[in-house]
Amino acid sequence: MWIVRLALRRPYTFVVLALLIAVLGAVSVVSMPIDIFPEINIPVVNVIWSYSGLSPTEMQDRIVTVSERAFTTTVQGLEHLESVSLRGIAVTRLYFQPNVPIAGAIAQVNAQANQIVRQLPPGIFPPLIIQYNAASVPVVLASLSSDVLAEQQLNDLGNNFIRPQLVTVPGAAIPAPYGGKLRVVNVDIDPDALYARGLSPQDVANAIFTQNVILPAGTSKIGTREYDVFINSSPEVLNDLNKIPLRYVNGSLLSVADVAFVHDGFIPQTNLVRRDGRHSVLLPILSSGTASTLSVVSGARALMPKILAGLPSSLKVDFLFDQSLFVRAAITGVVREGAIAAGLTAVMILLFLGS
Repeated sequence: MWIVRLALRRPYTFVVLALLIAVLGAVSVVSMPIDIFPEINIPVVNVIWSYSGLSPTEMQDRIVTVSERAFTTTVQGLEHLESVSLRGIAVTRLYFQPNVPIAGAIAQVNAQANQIVRQLPPGIFPPLIIQYNAASVPVVLASLSSDVLAEQQLNDLGNNFIRPQLVTVPGAAIPAPYGGKLRVVNVDIDPDALYARGLSPQDVANAIFTQNVILPAGTSKIGTREYDVFINSSPEVLNDLNKIPLRYVNGSLLSVADVAFVHDGFIPQTNLVRRDGRHSVLLPILSSGTASTLSVVSGARALMPKILAGLPSSLKVDFLFDQSLFVRAAITGVVREGAIAAGLTAVMILLFLGS
């Protein structure tokens, strides 16, 4: 064969080519991301609407239908779209043509979604717009538990202390934790008291919203200095919300406490996490499509002791479902099979060619 004759005439050229292949292979192995799934660029965008209190039918009629009509009219490159409506939540998935730049598609969807908010029910917020990526899966689960801390404290520590610090790990994405209780301020309305005074629940809500604020009032110049002046009508004590005035009725001041009761509480739990029979909070750690599972898991494990140093000592964090174990096992299998293949090739060359 001509390639054999060429190799015999120019052996040094082929030696250099073999060394070049070996060097490039080593560089590729070091720089290549190691993950269980490859990076998959799918031109799909998810639009998530949320509006508490609406039934699935109302979500479909008042939000999804309006947004779908707007997206199909102005957004370019759409292939088709799908929508799912639940109680208080609606998810619209937009599929684009394969050659559509996903960054430009997200910009179009975001601009159109912000524009149609005015046509939707009052008080709704702009939707959450995220790109769908099949490779964005949990690589490790962090379990938060304690024998002393309550469920609300576990959720608060996971969401407001651990989560913001874990996102500094390159390639890590940390969604909201599962389990625990979310703290809210409840306003329990007395329907009979409202009816007797000719008020509605909306009157109570408007009074709390409009009077529980901090507004800048300008500046005050005293001598050679200028000071900022604020009008602080936001109560520092939760119980003071009951003292917010509603209106004058028959010459007397009517406050929130006369028709309602404001107190600390929690929203109804929609998910529960139990580990070994104890209440717990689950914090999933995801890996983006371009990050290595091994680097994300090792970074999260290395950072966790530093985070826990500033938190209550009774908090325990354990890592569950570590996907890096499967990745390491796969790498070990590839190396083992490669070594066996190289050894068998060398043996075959030695036996049949004697070289």
